[in-house]
Amino acid sequence: MTQHEASSAAGAGGNRKSFGKSARPVNAAKTKGLSKRGAARLAAVQALYQMELTDNDAETIVLEFTTHRFGESAEAAVFRLVDKGLFADIVRGVARHEEYDDMIAGALSEDWAIDRLDSVLRATLRAATFELSERLDVPLQVIISEYVDIAHAFFTGREPAIVNGVLDSIGRVLRQEEAERKR
Repeated sequence: MTQHEASSAAGAGGNRKSFGKSARPVNAAKTKGLSKRGAARLAAVQALYQMELTDNDAETIVLEFTTHRFGESAEAAVFRLVDKGLFADIVRGVARHEEYDDMIAGALSEDWAIDRLDSVLRATLRAATFELSERLDVPLQVIISEYVDIAHAFFTGREPAIVNGVLDSIGRVLRQEEAERKR
């Protein structure tokens, strides 16, 4: 954890403004009724967040989640019916593709750097960018909508709107033809 992340976690905030100070544990009311794929996306965001904080590799995190967090003894009912294949694909895919951070940074306004975003917000954008890039079987608008919903489960501020804007921008680049059909 960087010094900035530590001070933000402690509530001090440091001398730089960052999005994500309103991050909180998953709001169960906002995750009720998630599909298997929706639950996989939510779990992947949490796994990517954990990877960033612990410096564990994707395989370690995938094993930990599939062994301890999914199934009958799941810590939350939302994880009992996770699409484990999609979950693992997202976590492993993000770990293999560091260029996703460049795509995200390119979609942010000039005065914002990706390292100024909250860790959960970065994890959300990375998972979504993986799907926009690699999961061409899933429509652009479905991916954006799912990850905006996930952002609402963690944040009460502007973060869901940021997720929407960044993913819309990335989607117009990665899926230009599909994005133009929607306009």
